[in-house]
Amino acid sequence: MATRAAHKRLTREYKTISENPPPYITAHPSESNILEWHYVITGPEDTPYHGGQYWGTLMFPPNYPFAPPAIRMHTPSGRFQPSSRLCLSISDFHPRSFNPAWEVSTILIGLLSFMTSEEMTTGSVSATEAERKYHAARSRWWNSTGGGSHVKATSGQQKGNVKAGDGGAKFRAEWPELDKENWEWMNQHNIDPATGNPRTVPGGASGAGAASCGPQLGLAATTGSGHQAQAVVDAVVQQRNAGRGWLFRNKLVLAGAAIFIYVLIARLLGAGGVSSS
Repeated sequence: MATRAAHKRLTREYKTISENPPPYITAHPSESNILEWHYVITGPEDTPYHGGQYWGTLMFPPNYPFAPPAIRMHTPSGRFQPSSRLCLSISDFHPRSFNPAWEVSTILIGLLSFMTSEEMTTGSVSATEAERKYHAARSRWWNSTGGGSHVKATSGQQKGNVKAGDGGAKFRAEWPELDKENWEWMNQHNIDPATGNPRTVPGGASGAGAASCGPQLGLAATTGSGHQAQAVVDAVVQQRNAGRGWLFRNKLVLAGAAIFIYVLIARLLGAGGVSSS
């Protein structure tokens, strides 16, 4: 339970951040517990997270602001381990370095700054730019479906932690308007709620307005950057050869053979003309 000072401080900070939210950030305390805050970071432009919707929690101690919160990001991002405590100078890993003058907005701005850097710490992961863009594209689906577990939701909630198995229930409870927007977005883009991938529609096209019927790269099925690179190579080769016959694929060999035969015949004819004269 929050101390009187912590309750007063967090109430004031909620008013401040609601009236003047930092760029790309929105946050609010849970209705049932003022020490449990939920934030959403929208991926900034010119980053691999652009357009992504990253949801996480700040769990404040009862004696805040004299001790820092535990910081987690639940949405897979390719930057942090989902729902893991992050070791930052503004988190509960370093209580002695925390400044009581720092506010919720300061903490979240610091988190966003660290997210867009490449510095490593406990709770962070290394991923390629393509992998981070992939997570950003699926973030709305993940938040509102619990990673697809809404199909068969199971009890997966923990205090201060959120597992994908909750079927998106926690996100829906804390962000009902965003959840509604996410489902509308999934319908508009013909996203399969069970997988997060575009549905295949009659005619072989997938997703809303899709026109290509060539081989798909299918990077979602790979597990590492090396496998992803091989998948790209294989798909390009497959697409290049799709619908092409033996003659087309061996046109250079055939052309060389034709030139060789032409030169050989020309020499034979030339030699015959010289001998007859």
